[in-house]
This record gives sequence, structure tokens and C-alpha cells, in this order.
Amino acid sequence: MEKYDCKEITDNFSPSLDARAIFEPCKLKGVICAPPSKSMAHRYLIGAALSGEKCILSGVDYSEDILASIDCLKALGAEIKTDKDMVIINSDNFMKTDNPTLECRESGSTLRFFIPLALCMGKRVTLKGSTRLFERPLEVYENLCRDNGFMFEKDTNSVTVCGNLKSKSYKIRGDISSQFITGLIFALIYLKDEALIEIIPPFESRSYINLTISALKSFGAEVEFADEYTIRIKKSPMHSYSGRIEGDYSNGAFLDAFNYIGSEIDVQNLNACSLQGDKVYKEYFERISGEAPTFDISDCPDLGPVLFALAAMKNGAVFTGTDRLKAKESDRGMAMDEELRKLGGGLVFGDNMITVPKQELKYRGEVIDGHNDHRIVMAMSVILSKIGGEICGIDAVKKSYPGFFNDIQKLGAKVDIR
Repeated sequence: MEKYDCKEITDNFSPSLDARAIFEPCKLKGVICAPPSKSMAHRYLIGAALSGEKCILSGVDYSEDILASIDCLKALGAEIKTDKDMVIINSDNFMKTDNPTLECRESGSTLRFFIPLALCMGKRVTLKGSTRLFERPLEVYENLCRDNGFMFEKDTNSVTVCGNLKSKSYKIRGDISSQFITGLIFALIYLKDEALIEIIPPFESRSYINLTISALKSFGAEVEFADEYTIRIKKSPMHSYSGRIEGDYSNGAFLDAFNYIGSEIDVQNLNACSLQGDKVYKEYFERISGEAPTFDISDCPDLGPVLFALAAMKNGAVFTGTDRLKAKESDRGMAMDEELRKLGGGLVFGDNMITVPKQELKYRGEVIDGHNDHRIVMAMSVILSKIGGEICGIDAVKKSYPGFFNDIQKLGAKVDIR
């Protein structure tokens, strides 16, 4: 991971559960560092635990999702200490606890990354989280457990598993979430033997698997694509690694979006050589200023809300590959439609497709709802910085970017947090 000279990235923002933001129309100006990549932090933290040695990771932002993964690593026996943005991991006792309970909070990544590791222990492991978290798809793992005779008991706020996963060949769907594939890779790395994962096409979000492979290679793990749809895990000794988490293109996109509605922000701490799939936002933002372009967002669903926001303020756009937005922290298409309608706009839904018509948005006095979704809050905040208005439920940004409102205030956003 590339090192940066940026100063401390952000201050944490901890609003109350009913916190809201009131915007006046404004332009932002200045230099800002994008927060560290949440996707990479998950992978490096787990890779450090799998290495079995002491590792030091810096540039870690303690969002709710990252705290969930840290808590789960501790519950599985890893010794973790934090010092500002630094995390020190000692994993001598990793995976040696008896019948642990893992608190996943609202983190889909954490839940899907840790279920296969839990299935390696031969013990009952319970993973807990919010009701919405367990409404999101887990059928891939449920089917894996059924096919192998493992326990898989799910209710509204938890899943309990027990199994003895083996190193062998597994088939897994590629059209739900790459997180299932990454989770299985972590487990097969832990088992320290030759294994294959055959991905049933279509294969979406391939870029996230590239992130997983890149992170694990830092610790000496040998994982590679044998062909377009086959991942090979080889026997390989792992070793210690220390480094800095690179900046996050997913959240950097929300900062850069202000530039496309009149602001002048220099977003730094983004590695030009990054493998992050959301790096494509720069190309998409440029195209969205043209005449109603068409985009496939099946490989970058986290960009959906901010792309919808910009398209609504520009000339409209058509987005395909949108079905996966239904299984995020909210149904992101429906959530954006509901909130844009309060401003006189809206979305048009088709088969795995969403059209954003050109529209004149105006704040009409109705409070915007964040839908308990960090990316809805940030996308609607971009719009409100242009037209003014109020949004509630802004505490959702703690999930991935706790410092979002602090950062935009430092850049001159006229926003009152209450």
C-alpha cells in the first residue's frame, strides 16, 4: 500500500440517533484527504490475523463497519491494540476461542467475511447484528452448509453455524455479492492447503476479488485466477506485513461530487494505481455532465446513490445492473426515488435498470430521510448543499465515513448539525 504525506485524515463525527443536518446553498473550497478505504481495511485486518504474526496497519478509520471486524477478530482470539489511526495485531491465539459470539453490527462485509472462518472451527459460532443486516442475502452460505451437512440456524438478528470446512473445490455464484467469494478465500487460506473456487457466471464485482487477492499477497498468501472463473488457493507460508491503508475511492466520490455542482475541492489521498472498482467514478462523473449517458453499475453498486444525485442535477442518465442496490443498507433505488420526489424529481424503474430523468430539484419544506444508509445521507447532502434543505438520520455516516460532516464543514459547507 502506498504511503501518503497527508496529515490526520478526519475527526470522528458522533451525532445522536436523531441528528439532522440543515443546509444553506453553498460552495465548498479547499484541500481534503479522502478517508482510508473501508474495503481495504477489512481485508488487511483479516489478512494480518491469518498471518499468525505481529502486524501493524496505519491509516485506519474507525467506522462502525471496521469496528465490527475488529470486534470479531478479538472474539476469535486475536490480540488487537489501537493507537490513533494505527492498529497492532498479534494473532498467536486466532481461531482458538470456544464457541465465540461475533458482533457484526450492521456490516454486511463483516458478516460475510467471517461466516466461512467460523465454519473452520468445528464449534458453534454465533454471529449477531441488526435486523436489516439479516434481511440481506445469505443463501450462498446457507446452501454451502446444507450441501456439506453443517449447521446453519438463522433468525432475525443472528445466525449460528457449526462446521468443519475442508480444502477442496467449491462452486459459488458470482451474481449476488463478491463478499461471499472473499469470505471463502479467507477460510481456505486459513486451512493452509490447495483449494479451488469455481465461480458460476455472471461474475459481478470482480474488482473486489482483486482487492482481496492483492491484500493477501502482502502477507505471502498465494491466491490467483487460474482462468476467468476459477480462483486457485495454493499452500503458502504467510508472514508479517505492516503498511498504510490507501484512500477510499468509494467515499472520495462523494467529496468529488461537490465539484460537479460548482465547488472547488482538491481530493487527495487517492492512489492512482489502486485496484478499487469505484475508481471508475471519475470517468462516470465526467460522462454524466453530457447528454443522458448509460452506465453499467453492476461492478460499482456503492456509487449508485451519488451517481443518481448528480444525474438528477445534470441532464439525467440511464443505469443498468441496479438489482444489487435492493440488498444494501436500504433498497437504494427506492430510497433515492422517495427522497428525490420530495424535491420534485424521482426515478423510473425497469428490469435491472433505473432511469434518472432530467429534473428541476427544489427544497419544498419536507425533511429528507437518510434511510439509515450512509450513502443515501451523503448523496442527498450533495444535493442539499446546492438547493438548501434538511436531512435527518445523518448518524448513518458513522458506518463508513464518521468524519463526513466535519470534513465538509471545514471546506465551507453551510450546514448546521442538530
